[in-house]
Order: sequence, then structure tokens, then C-alpha cells
Amino acid sequence: MDELTGLDLSAARDLLAKGEVSSKELTEAHVAAVAAVRPLNAFITETPDKAIEMAEASDARRAKGEAGVMEGLPIAIKDLYCTEGVLTTAGSHILDGFHPPYESTVTAKLWQAGAVMLGKTNMDEFAMGSSNMTSYYGAVENPWRRAGDNRPLVPGGSSGGSGAAVAARAALGATGTDTGGSIRQPASFCGIVGMKPTYGRCSRWGLVAFASSLDQAGPMTRSVRDAAIMLTAMAGHDPRDSTSVDRPVPDYEAALAGDVRGLKVGIPKEYRLDGMPAEIEALWQQGVDWLKAAGAEVHDISLPHTRYALPTYYIVAPAEASSNLARYDGVRYGLRVPGEDLTDMYEATRGEGFGAEVKRRVLIGTYVLSAGYYDAYYNKARRVRTLILKDFTDAFETVDVVLTPTAPSAAFAIGEKMDDPIAMYLNDVFTVPASMAGLPGISVPAGLSEDGLPLGLQLIGRAFDEETVFRVAGALESAAGFDSEPPFIAGR
Repeated sequence: MDELTGLDLSAARDLLAKGEVSSKELTEAHVAAVAAVRPLNAFITETPDKAIEMAEASDARRAKGEAGVMEGLPIAIKDLYCTEGVLTTAGSHILDGFHPPYESTVTAKLWQAGAVMLGKTNMDEFAMGSSNMTSYYGAVENPWRRAGDNRPLVPGGSSGGSGAAVAARAALGATGTDTGGSIRQPASFCGIVGMKPTYGRCSRWGLVAFASSLDQAGPMTRSVRDAAIMLTAMAGHDPRDSTSVDRPVPDYEAALAGDVRGLKVGIPKEYRLDGMPAEIEALWQQGVDWLKAAGAEVHDISLPHTRYALPTYYIVAPAEASSNLARYDGVRYGLRVPGEDLTDMYEATRGEGFGAEVKRRVLIGTYVLSAGYYDAYYNKARRVRTLILKDFTDAFETVDVVLTPTAPSAAFAIGEKMDDPIAMYLNDVFTVPASMAGLPGISVPAGLSEDGLPLGLQLIGRAFDEETVFRVAGALESAAGFDSEPPFIAGR
């Protein structure tokens, strides 16, 4: 592994600031790393020429004393973000050939901060999935392997390409999106940090929509500090997004300077599921012990509507998806399959353009929104969602953060759960509640399973209190001391 790709984002930033390496040198090393990880299928589109061009421009700015927060740092972008002039597919056949004439707000902020784009990462189609196996461009492989077993594993989803790229040292960081856990769950599976900020903290303008009341952009990195740096660049109010909140963006990195003495950590009893693997329970208890040792107070809490979060999510999210995906008709952009008339063209285009999981969710969403079922399903789900938020609001009157496992298992083998949608959906059981409530959540790598695979712990905080979440995450990261690397790196 090249020593430059072995750096994390903050270390690379410091070397650039000292003049010990140029952005061009750093970017060239990562362009080579992107090529080296092609067996993982982590990228849909590589942009090496654009990356070098952006790096040279960054070096010129630095020479003038105009360095930004992310100046010269090469990162990867999930292919759900519209990037001007660069193929954007959302992992779907129906967006074949779509080169947006505009830039998403989040990526525009990153480029303004000086970041360099290495390419667009693979993902579950329209962000619908927990394994990164629903992509039209093929499954992504996790760079980790079980001890003594070389079967390829899923990286988690939907931001699995971003997770795999960061874990395999092909990018210093990457953007992800989280609708029901699609940043945090792949971060756990890949042994990296994944941060979902509060809904409204980052603009959704220029994100290909899945479920508009849930989708949120966030960073995926190799350390908590790196996530804090990236989120500082990504966040901020955007008048083009009506759900974007007009609040100052704190210096998240500065929040890491504080300790956790006296902070109250909640442990929700409802997250102890029947049949939960013993190693997940043990890791959770280890997290409790680490925070106690760091001076935090631990309190048992109750989030009684947690058990309804997953079924509620799988009503609300497909309902919003069925509406959002109605725009894909083959008329103005993307795939067009000719038909005998306009209706036939619509049907042929959508039939060929959408994959099985997208069709499943569109059908579910259309059903729950249909006459006679809207009140019985969708409106009831909306009311339950309010109760889920109230549970958290009540809990945060007595605690500062909530600690839970990130996922109910380590990464599983490619193909293991594809024939059982319910088993696949259960991968999000620990992440969905925070998404339904719009709260910030972070996954921190905290240990290895018996098979030698990474396991993550999740922290959930009050709305717009990412600073406390980062502070506690930093303490958890320090106590865990997770420094394991995936076998793919050693064999590269």
C-alpha cells in the first residue's frame, strides 16, 4: 500500500499544510489506488483526469494562501449526488447516460472547500438496499473477509461503494446518504466511521431523491475527526432546499477537544432483540464500560415505540419513493425504450429501467397511498413516526446521547439474504429509529467479530447537536483503539 493512501484525511491535510506533499502527488497516489480496487467494483465512474486537474488547481490556490477546509484532499462521491457534466446514475439503468447540467449543493460546497473528486461510487439502486447488491452495475465487494473463508462479503448499503472505497484506502473519505441507515450500516460492515447528521443539516438539493422526508447526506471516513472535518464542509443552509435548516454550522472538529465526564448516556432496553448474537451484546456492553471509564454516566432508558420503527419506515419510505420515482418516464433524460405509443413507451422504459427491489418498493408505496388504504397504512405510519420522535424527545430530557449497536450482525456473504426481503430489511433495525426521528447518528468501529469482521457501535444525539455526538464518538473511538485493516489491503 502506498504510504500516501495509508494516511487518514486529517493527517493528509496536515502534510499538505506543511508543504511536505502536494495535492497532485496525493491525488495521483489515490488515482492509482482507485484502479487497484477495481476488483471490488466500488466505483461506477472514475474521474482521474478531472481529479488531477482539480489537484493542480488546489496546489495553485494553496500557493496563493487560499486553502479551504478540505483543500487538496481526494475523496469519492456516492453516485446519488448530481455532479455537473459527470455521469450520475443512482445505480440504475433508467439513468443511463445522464450527465447533470448542475452540481448538487453538498458537492459544490466540497469543491469550494478545495476537495478533489476521484469518481462516483457504486450503490444500491436509488439507495434502496442494505447490501449494495441491487445496483444495475453489479454488487460491490467488501474489502474484508472472514477468517479462513475467502467468500466475498457485502459492504452494506446503500452507500456500500463509498464504504468499500474508504476501507480499502482508495479515498481519504467519501460522501454517503442515509435514509434508514445507509451511511451507518455500511460503515459498521466496512470498519469505518459513518455520520448521519440531523435531517436538514445538509442540503438535499441535487441529490437523486428516494424518500424526501428521510434522505440526508453525510460523510464516511476512517476516523471521527475526519468525519467532523468533512461535515463542516458539507453542512449549511441552502435556500433551494425547503427542508434545509438555517442554523450556523459549528466547528465540529473543535468539539473533539472536550471530554465526556458528566455526560449522560442512555441505553435503550428495546434494542435488546430476541436472538441478537452474543458478540453484538458483548460489544454493546464493552461500549458502556468504555464510556463509564471515560467519566460518562450511563442510564437505562425506554424507547417504547422502537419496535414499530421498521414497519413504519417500510410504509413511509416506499410511499415517498413511489411518488419521487414517477418522474422517470424516458421523456427528457436517461433510458428510453421505444413503444407503440406514449403509454407503451412509459411502461417499457420503467419496466426495463428499474430493478426488482425498486419495483417492489414502488408497488408497496403505490399500494399504501391508494384509495381505501391511505388512512389505514400511510396516515397511521405518520402518526407512529411522531410517537417515535416523542420517545427520543422524552429520553433526551434525561440523557445527552443514546448508545446502541449499529447493526445486528457483521457483514454477510454476497447472495446470503437476497431471497428473503424481510431478512434483508432487518439489517436496518438499529438505524431506522434515528432516521424516522430525523436525529444525528454516528457509527464508530469498535471491535471484531469471532470471524474477524468489523463491528460498529452507534451513538444518537439530539437534533442539531452533532457536536456532542462527535465528542462522545471521539471518546469511544479512543477507547476502542480500532486499527485493524481489511485483508484486501495486504494483498493489494
